[in-house]
Amino acid sequence: MQYTVEMTIDLPRERVIELFDDPDNLPKWQEGLQSFEHIDGELGKPGGRSRLTYDMGNRVVKMIETIETRSLPDEFTALYEADNVWNRVANRFHEHGEGQTLWQIETEFRFTGLMRLFALFMRKAFPKQTLETMESFVAFAEKQDIA
Repeated sequence: MQYTVEMTIDLPRERVIELFDDPDNLPKWQEGLQSFEHIDGELGKPGGRSRLTYDMGNRVVKMIETIETRSLPDEFTALYEADNVWNRVANRFHEHGEGQTLWQIETEFRFTGLMRLFALFMRKAFPKQTLETMESFVAFAEKQDIA
């Protein structure tokens, strides 16, 4: 499954990247994130790996993030792997109008096991969740600029 979503942020790209690229900010906009632990390679660089743990209400999800591309301020691409789920996320940031940033996310999912069946029935939920996460980041980022 593949899809692309985008959103405009009312901040200059430089400020968006500053906020997006700081791992200390992750819990401030990623709902349910319990921990972010660097486990291998150079933190924040291609090949670097981290373990993320999320509380999803009735279950805990652990995934491994492997950074593939880090050419900020233009692009940050990472692979996320969890039980029966493989997910590549390409974040692209474009200057957009005066003092605005266009954030595009291109996502690819692959599923195995029971997750294949689940994904068939929940196809619309994945882009919706991505948009909700983007909205959370935008609210966080724009609030930081006011503070």
